[in-house]
Amino acid sequence: MENISKRIKELRKENNLSAKQLAKKIGVSDATIIRWENAKMSPKAEYIVLLCDFFNVSADYILGRID
Repeated sequence: MENISKRIKELRKENNLSAKQLAKKIGVSDATIIRWENAKMSPKAEYIVLLCDFFNVSADYILGRID
């Protein structure tokens, strides 16, 4: 779960987005983004897909399986 949280935060910052901006783009609350980034909870598969589409990366990348 730690890899996912690091990747989401890294991608968000690389794209100069606040947690609130990212949340709005994928349809979740900013608190949810913060929980994901702090490894308090993991995104469901449907949100991993949305994150992949939004950032144009693979699920393997978000999951930390590839660099």
